[in-house]
Amino acid sequence: MRFTKTLTLLCLGLGTAALAHGGVKNQAVMERMTLMTDIKEAMAVLGNMAKGKTPHDAAQAEKARNALAKHAAQIPELFETPASDPKSEARPDIWLDWPDFMAKAGAMEEAAKALDPTNLEALRAGMGALGGSCSGCHKPYRIEK
Repeated sequence: MRFTKTLTLLCLGLGTAALAHGGVKNQAVMERMTLMTDIKEAMAVLGNMAKGKTPHDAAQAEKARNALAKHAAQIPELFETPASDPKSEARPDIWLDWPDFMAKAGAMEEAAKALDPTNLEALRAGMGALGGSCSGCHKPYRIEK
């Protein structure tokens, strides 16, 4: 139950990011927002399987897991420069505590790599760590709009 609640909150929170893309003028911020949307989409694939909303498909789950690991690896490069935009959801704390932010991005990449997509039970078991890595970063470093 705790896993489902965490995953639902994560997906809802990420879903609002797509609405915030309109009017973004800073290209670096737009690239970050696009990356987060890509992460949201991969998480939705895995989350829907884990919650039983869609049938488990090992190939699709592996594709989503690989996408998450790839996207997590891109976070440091896209957030390295403290770019700003009125539509940005990135807190300035990212750059004030860069080592912690980097550790959290690394935790997401590791959780994605560790996720076993081969069967539903293994997928569900790994989703808690993956969802926790997302919320662990969003709470201190994302502005709720």
